[in-house]
Amino acid sequence: MEAWRIIATALFVAAGITLVLLTMAKVRERTHSGGQTAVAGAIGLAAMVIISVLMITTLAAPLTWAIVITAGVVVTAMVLAF
Repeated sequence: MEAWRIIATALFVAAGITLVLLTMAKVRERTHSGGQTAVAGAIGLAAMVIISVLMITTLAAPLTWAIVITAGVVVTAMVLAF
């Protein structure tokens, strides 16, 4: 396994955890429902795991780094807007 795959996946997971937590906070703020917050967290976590597995096994380098950069930009925008 190439080192760049591990580094890219680690960066994506760090951004992904932040995205999941921010999404859960937004859902909780808007709905005041613990159940919907848990569902949003589970969906976000499942999506992050699937993308991480694809990144570490099969996706091409440009696509992998594009996903990492996009996740970083989204996290930055959400943190600034929150």
